[in-house]
Amino acid sequence: MRIGSITRDAVLKSIAEYDQLGRTEFLAKYGFAASLSYVLAYEGRWYDSKAIAGAAHQWDHGRALLPSEFSGGRDHAAAWLKRAGFTVKTVKNPDWARDEIILACQLVMANGWRGLDANDQRVVELSGLLQLMPIHAEADRNEKFRNPNGVARKTFDIATRHPDYRGKPTNGGALDVEVLNDFLAKPAEMAEVAQLIRQGLATGDLQDLAPDQEEELDDYSAPEGRLLMRRHRSRERNKALRKRKITAVLRQGGRLACEACGFDFQEVYGERGDGYIECHHVVPLHEAGEGRTKLSDLALICANCHRMIHRRAPWPTPSELRTLVESRRESENPVLA
Repeated sequence: MRIGSITRDAVLKSIAEYDQLGRTEFLAKYGFAASLSYVLAYEGRWYDSKAIAGAAHQWDHGRALLPSEFSGGRDHAAAWLKRAGFTVKTVKNPDWARDEIILACQLVMANGWRGLDANDQRVVELSGLLQLMPIHAEADRNEKFRNPNGVARKTFDIATRHPDYRGKPTNGGALDVEVLNDFLAKPAEMAEVAQLIRQGLATGDLQDLAPDQEEELDDYSAPEGRLLMRRHRSRERNKALRKRKITAVLRQGGRLACEACGFDFQEVYGERGDGYIECHHVVPLHEAGEGRTKLSDLALICANCHRMIHRRAPWPTPSELRTLVESRRESENPVLA
């Protein structure tokens, strides 16, 4: 028996048995608990996806799967059911991402640091905007994903964490407080960030940017959120722009050495390193906007320094990183008097 190989017909038979026995008896018969993460949506009803997938195996392979033989997550039961042509939905919506909280916080700030009701037109508008964000996969959203009620609750989570609020705070998270503090410390800058995210979603500019593999790394961060970071990285990887920058530097008699640490790829790797170096967009994300990238906005740096710049906010400029590198070198190799 190949685990995960179930047909649509077998799934339909399991659904029919589920309907006949009822949820409690069906789960007890096959030894499954209620689904906590994903459910199978079929003809207006929801079914425990792991139990349905496990039971379906008996029709194709002679016996049902035991709960311990597989998971109900996206790599097992959810994936198998999708492969058989069914719709699988998440039970719980994903946690709010920083980008989403930035937009909600900007709305609360504009409302005098007070929460907003679900029927407020500004909440309804933000709900629609959040549903356009390409951060959470469709499979991870249920029918209540970022609906006006959820958005309104988030505005109160933020408002009740404001230092001037005297009542009992609602159930917010640490990220709510972090973004709130950023708005309190630099309101104009964070408002500009929110405006850039809104603008990018409205124009479709941010929706077309695929997630960056490095985005998953915890120490690769930007206070402005993932979407502006994706656009930043997309500009840095623009091959035509990078080539123009390199050509301009060479034409002016420069060399392709890292502006932060001085590393020269050709010098170290010979022919293999000839003409290679990375580009870093030095303009802060909240200032970059939709304008055209100028060559003066770019710095040539090595991969290590590029990683160190992006590792933790606030990002140092190449010159600031160069100062750090030089001071480290001097401390390790002091000049003898």
